[in-house]
Amino acid sequence: MAEARFQSFEDASDRSATGLRLAALRAELTRRDLSGFIVPRADRHQNEYVPPSEERLAWLTGFTGSAGSAIVLAERAVLFIDGRYALQAHAQVDANLYGIENVADRTLEAWIEESLPAGATLGYDPWLHTVDAVERLSKACAAAGATLAPVDPNPLDAIWDTRPAAPLGAVVLHDLRFAGEPADTKLARIRAEVAKLRADALLISDPQAIAWALNIRGADVAHTPIALAFALVPGDGRPALYIDGRKLDNAVRHALEALADMREPDAFARDLAALGAARKRLRLDQATAADAIQRIVTEAGGTALRGPDPIALMKAVKNETEISGARAAHRRDGAAVTRFLAWFEREAATGVLSEIDAVEALEDFRRQTKALKDIAFPTIAGAGPNGAIVHYRVTRTSNRRIAPGELFLVDSGAQYEDGTTDITRTVAVGTPTAEMRERFTRVLKGHIAIATAVFPDGTTGAQLDSFARVPLWAAGIDFDHGTGHGVGSYLSVHEGPARISKLGTTALKRGMILSNEPGYYKAGAYGIRIENLVLVTPAPPVAGAEKLLNAFETLTLAPIDRRLIEPALLTRAEAAWLDAYHARVRTALVPLLDAAAAAWLDAATRPLAQD
Repeated sequence: MAEARFQSFEDASDRSATGLRLAALRAELTRRDLSGFIVPRADRHQNEYVPPSEERLAWLTGFTGSAGSAIVLAERAVLFIDGRYALQAHAQVDANLYGIENVADRTLEAWIEESLPAGATLGYDPWLHTVDAVERLSKACAAAGATLAPVDPNPLDAIWDTRPAAPLGAVVLHDLRFAGEPADTKLARIRAEVAKLRADALLISDPQAIAWALNIRGADVAHTPIALAFALVPGDGRPALYIDGRKLDNAVRHALEALADMREPDAFARDLAALGAARKRLRLDQATAADAIQRIVTEAGGTALRGPDPIALMKAVKNETEISGARAAHRRDGAAVTRFLAWFEREAATGVLSEIDAVEALEDFRRQTKALKDIAFPTIAGAGPNGAIVHYRVTRTSNRRIAPGELFLVDSGAQYEDGTTDITRTVAVGTPTAEMRERFTRVLKGHIAIATAVFPDGTTGAQLDSFARVPLWAAGIDFDHGTGHGVGSYLSVHEGPARISKLGTTALKRGMILSNEPGYYKAGAYGIRIENLVLVTPAPPVAGAEKLLNAFETLTLAPIDRRLIEPALLTRAEAAWLDAYHARVRTALVPLLDAAAAAWLDAATRPLAQD
């Protein structure tokens, strides 16, 4: 029997019953004396991927995007999405039931302030919103002359009679040969941070932080190997892990019991209240801690201290073992991607290849490594105009044949025990137009500007973001996403706190892994993105330097389509960078390839001057 694929192409959206569901929710709100209710796409941990049991927004509205919220009132209902999902939302959601608002034009809070009737009581589930979010919502309600009211249990759950059970993915130990640091050493570092923060305990609400701190991995959500759980780390004494015991076999339980007290999830709220009653000061992660947690602690008499989770920065700075693993993972993954690219060039010329065919083939090449644990996210594989949709997800309905004269954008990643990968390549099918070559080369110039940047220690991602945009700005064009995001070590492919974007305020530290992915998107025509992962490293010595300098090491190894490059637009230094990168790709990957793929790679990476 063939292995199940990590990505489904079925359209998970179902709008056939959304009218009945909306009516049932309104009836439940009336029964509870609520004027309306907010339905976010969120779980108790603010995870990017949530289990089926937490997909309330999709069940209610039909919208399956990874970010969004809905407000349901007695006579109106509105879905709020960002620009990535504009086309998807209009395709999936019944416009007779829901208005659709782009948060770039009007935020949820602005809509509340402008549209919520005076005297209304707007309900929300305090387990699904952060404290900061609730403060913004409360302010907006007050401005409208309305009241924001916490509601527990969630009224939507009362009508969701087919709600899936909570996940029970098995927890596994993340071996020290991959983690590089024992869990007890990590916990000691965390306790030291608790003391610096003048807190009695740290509440860990982010399952990624728990996975890193305890050297465990899980299987509760798609594509990110985490176990849904909470943890408390006191300044003194043993930590407590709140997790469903059915996820643990005897060996894993035994290992965890050496580190922490094991508690079932139903003990969590009681223990929080006890900490509050003892007048303890509890540090909460402002990015992921639910409003309900602060309420329980403070109403019992304790103090909630909000701020960044100190574990996030520890986790973002990879140790030598993790860095070595990342290099090995990228070499392995680069060989798989290169075999795919060689296959794609041959097969796409026939004109019968589809987007789904390409996605399935790429996963198969990665499976052949015998090390693939999962894909890092659903593969973005857009042909022609679909490539211009930044977060396009191919379904059997949207699936498109890849035609000559088009560009094909494929953004994919893999989860290996020694590292997480994320790579985007844009390739020509047949002969590209002069405009395609010009636009691609400008994106490449921006990519090289990031790859070759030398910057003082303490530089933030916001300070580097414009490096990738200058070649595009010179032509009066730009891209509407960040230039790069942090990447975990066999954890989330989107890892905070560092990023290369206009909003990236965290200093880039040696050992961080980030993406470098400028792009250009011509609506209705094509998309271009070139993405490699980079590691922050010490810069080569600079004569007379007065500051500590950092640079990037490119980890990703795969050819960049030379057919899309206009050499006249590259400087001599940029062309030299590309040739050196391709020489490095060739040296690293040829030993891992069969003769046919090696010959293809040799041609694909020849120096530009040989054209």
